[in-house]
Amino acid sequence: MVMANVTTMSGFLLMLFSNNRELQILHALLFLLIYLLTLAENLLIIAITTLDQHLQTPMYYFLKHLSLLDLSFISVTVPQSIDNSLTGNGYIAHGQCMLQVFFFTALAWVEVAILTVMSYDRYAAICLPLHYEDIMDPRACKRAMIAVWLSGGISGILHTAATFSITFCKAKIIHQFFCDIPQLLKLSCSSDYLGVIGVAAFTTMLAFICFVSIVLSYAHIFSTVLRIPSAKGRSKAFSTCLPHLFVVSFFLSTGIFEFLKPTSDSPTASDIIISIFYTVVPPTLNPMIYSLRNEDMKGALRKLLLRGEFTGKKHFCPVVDGCPILHTGAYLITGIHYIQM
Repeated sequence: MVMANVTTMSGFLLMLFSNNRELQILHALLFLLIYLLTLAENLLIIAITTLDQHLQTPMYYFLKHLSLLDLSFISVTVPQSIDNSLTGNGYIAHGQCMLQVFFFTALAWVEVAILTVMSYDRYAAICLPLHYEDIMDPRACKRAMIAVWLSGGISGILHTAATFSITFCKAKIIHQFFCDIPQLLKLSCSSDYLGVIGVAAFTTMLAFICFVSIVLSYAHIFSTVLRIPSAKGRSKAFSTCLPHLFVVSFFLSTGIFEFLKPTSDSPTASDIIISIFYTVVPPTLNPMIYSLRNEDMKGALRKLLLRGEFTGKKHFCPVVDGCPILHTGAYLITGIHYIQM
């Protein structure tokens, strides 16, 4: 009777992290702390890059969009999981599940696309400094971001339409803390999920192309960095670029692995941990890796905290000391900015 009710109910049952009430509360508090930290980090970056006229350059424009994406991405899954743990009830309505699938797949693609654009921005600044202003002019940056967000919306629509066109005839229990597409496919009794596989294969191919583009961009960047005469300069440049490449690889590899691996009828701790790696960890770490380690961001934050105001305006240029760059070998790369050695 219970299984029949689970099969015929309109919504779905998400898996709780534990059946122990104390552990449920602990999970809710832990996720709440992570969520509030992520919101604070990203809202701070958005405020600083908007208010400080020194940070009106393409790199910080893209970082602002990345922060907006990250606070949106983590808001798709974590608040629902916190509510489920606090109430001890994993039920999610059919409409809520559809919205979760739409925003999750849309924002996941936007993440990949923004990181690809950011890697090209660094490539242009470091390898083509004399043409940087022409390549990354404000109008081109805005067009790129419009294309990124629109493509995310298209991705979300395709995945949602394909996923919820299938017939769910098994017990509507999802062995995840959010509406995960592979888990939803497991509830189908026929082969009507082939459309989802097609959409997933298409987006995976595009994600792979983006990853190759990112790798090629950083390969050119590293080849330029190796020509820097200063060993200290090369070391600092690599310490800046390698974490970026690691974040992209980590996000794509864990997400693709989770989507392509066979689903299990019994949930495992490793499934939950892997899903946390690509849903919770990137939005939390991106601000630290991409923004808060940056000296200009630290300076802007100090100005905001000490004086509560921003002054001055910075010319549109990928350098700190002078514009344009005449010789990249004489500069130390920090993000796409250069500090004269």
